[in-house]
Amino acid sequence: MSAQWWRALSLAALGLALAVAGPVGSAWAASSYLVVFVDGRTLEVTAARLLDERHLRLELGEGAAVTVPLLRVERVIEAEVEEEAQELTVPSCPTGFVAEELPQGVPFAGEIVRASRATNLHPWLVAAVVEAESAFDPWAVSRVGARGLMQLMPAVWVEQGVVNPHDVRANLQAGCRHLQGLLQRYGNLALALAAYNAGAGVVDRAAGVPPYRETREFLRRVLSKFCPGGVPAEVAKAAREDGPGSGG
Repeated sequence: MSAQWWRALSLAALGLALAVAGPVGSAWAASSYLVVFVDGRTLEVTAARLLDERHLRLELGEGAAVTVPLLRVERVIEAEVEEEAQELTVPSCPTGFVAEELPQGVPFAGEIVRASRATNLHPWLVAAVVEAESAFDPWAVSRVGARGLMQLMPAVWVEQGVVNPHDVRANLQAGCRHLQGLLQRYGNLALALAAYNAGAGVVDRAAGVPPYRETREFLRRVLSKFCPGGVPAEVAKAAREDGPGSGG
């Protein structure tokens, strides 16, 4: 990202923020989005929407807007902050691959297991991320251009060499490689998931899980499916099946 381009964008946003400060300041904060760029910098906007396959339109308020290349954008999240953000309980469930079948009825189970094995990720973790990101819809496209099962932004799937982000196998493999890279970077499941949702720059700046409601709800959804109560989901399932009343 060129310094000149960023400087022009930042000055425009700053001027607009000053213009709307005062009586409407709370409205700005309540309906804003955080754009996270690939170099870690961020910009708060009133709206962000896909303009075409390669560009994102960022609304700065008061009728001002700017168009940016999608390849410059890592993530876009709602900027709403949890009023009383509580510390999230970080489970100790292992994230490495295990040869465990996914629950019956999970879509694309074979491809999820295959991608998980190739990247040393727990297939239940990958399935939980896919469910939270796209509800297992390979044709899902977000308002800001994230695509496919694992909702990859162009900056990620281009970096991973993916030609068609709606291809199930290619999307899963690229998304798993991206998630594994974040796990290696942070050495912590909660931080890796937060970075997957909000961008690494936001996690680095927060020095932990950021307070944004969208990110925290994403973590809760994934962890509740993959690691409920700090117990790996497949272990918890087996315990229920073998427990009292199971008839075994």
